[in-house]
Amino acid sequence: MSAPLQSDPKTLVSTEWLAAHLKDPDLRIIDASWYLPDANRDPKAEYEAAHIPGARFFDIDEISDLRSELPHMAPPVEKFMSRMRQMGIGDGHQVVVYDGSGLFSAARVWWLFRLMGKTDIAVLDGGFPKWKAEGRPVSDEPPVIRDRHMTTRRQNTLVKDVTQVARAAKLRDHEIIDARAAARFKGEVPEPREGLRSGHIPGSKNVPFNTTLNADGTMKPTDALAKVFAEAGVDLSKPAITTCGSGVTAAVLSLALTRLGKNDHTLYDGSWSEWGMYADLPIATGES
Repeated sequence: MSAPLQSDPKTLVSTEWLAAHLKDPDLRIIDASWYLPDANRDPKAEYEAAHIPGARFFDIDEISDLRSELPHMAPPVEKFMSRMRQMGIGDGHQVVVYDGSGLFSAARVWWLFRLMGKTDIAVLDGGFPKWKAEGRPVSDEPPVIRDRHMTTRRQNTLVKDVTQVARAAKLRDHEIIDARAAARFKGEVPEPREGLRSGHIPGSKNVPFNTTLNADGTMKPTDALAKVFAEAGVDLSKPAITTCGSGVTAAVLSLALTRLGKNDHTLYDGSWSEWGMYADLPIATGES
């Protein structure tokens, strides 16, 4: 048995913590469920059928930079502020974000809030599956929305673009950590996104995001997390860049690194959807 989760309203909170704080006037809950196309799941329909009472639905594909050809890139600050105001989320709120997988897309929204300078946000450990399994309350009622202003300040140190990642890969001055499954990392299977090459960024290390999780979708305790990264050959004394297929599960690794007390890490927002698209960028296959 692992030690009970030490809830931290800036990273990860337990279902027990959320249940105890459910009626706090300044608590805001977000359902950030998002699924890969082959899951054949409709997150908005599932939210409308049942969600944690008071939760708002965060559409990861819509609250993004729709000017980009890449999927769900981080939105402009103004768009993020506008959408949060429409959802009744603003300054002074403690936000808890969850998803329908356990711990998957919720971490992406946690990272987005931090990118926008908002740190009073935590992921619900184990997500909606754990909440329901424990017999906790659910609702199909839409939340009551009251406008509140949100002050944002984009933290550019939390995100990397393709040029910065290419430079880091060349200089080997960062640990680039890839959250995709091992077969995709090694280039043994085709990418699910059409037109992309298979393989990984040269010099990157593979930590499939699910290796940071327990079987019930909760995040492993910090001692086990440290072991996962060490076994993958990750040198945590170096600054890190997390990456994945399209910037979603990379945020699970970002959350895990933050839980370990490591703060010098950034996320490659374009991830393999961008890197795998350009023929002039080098790729590696097999083991790192």
